[in-house]
Formats: sequence, C-alpha cells, structure tokens
Amino acid sequence: MKTVLVSAVALIDPDGRVLLARRPAGKPMAGLWEFPGGKVELGETPEAALIRELFEELGIETWASCLAPLTFASHSYEKFHLLMPVFACRKWDGIVSPKEGQKLAWVKARDLSTYEMPAADIPLIAVLRDWL
Repeated sequence: MKTVLVSAVALIDPDGRVLLARRPAGKPMAGLWEFPGGKVELGETPEAALIRELFEELGIETWASCLAPLTFASHSYEKFHLLMPVFACRKWDGIVSPKEGQKLAWVKARDLSTYEMPAADIPLIAVLRDWL
C-alpha cells in the first residue's frame, strides 16, 4: 500500500479558535471538514509544504519558525496509507480567505467533534482539546 505524506496545520486565532476547511464538491471526501494543508511534494519539507499550501488555499503567509510540531496522524484508507504531521500556528500575515472554493469555519476546540471529518483527522480533536 502506498504511503502518502500530507502536512496539516491547526491555525489558531487570538480567541483560541481553530480553522477548519470543508472539502469542496468534486474532491475526494467532499463535504468533510479538515485542518488546512496538503501533500508534501518531492524535495519539500512538511513545513515548506504547509507554507506553500496556506498561501495557495487561504492567501496567507507564515514561516517555518511559526509552525510548532503538535502531533501526527497515521491512518490506512482503502487505497493508501496517510502519514500526516500536524503543526500549530498562531502567527501569519494576511486575511484568511478561501481560494479553492472551500468553506471555512473558526471553531472552538470543544466544538470540533460536531464537524464531520475524515477518519485520520478525528483523533486530532482530543489532542487539540487537551492542548488548547
């Protein structure tokens, strides 16, 4: 089974809310809420992938020094195994706005479980609740 490396981030606003993005129609797992991020390309670090993805998907800029390693997810889906380092980020430049047709929601950690998420993201909820 192929392993896919994806990097994700818990963007945390000054009120302690975490950003979730809803996968748009036409993409795998459409309609599910997830932490922003994306695939790590060949030759890219997980941090560099996040910096690129956050700019492409949300129009914001951040730096590797602002990405704190938090946890990781390891989950087998039907066709691939997902390995996903997850970072926390409280500092970025720009205004978060959807650039790829996704819906966004700023969510208190205690409310994360009310959002339908991909299986790999569900264990991250408890980590964020405990950490925040």
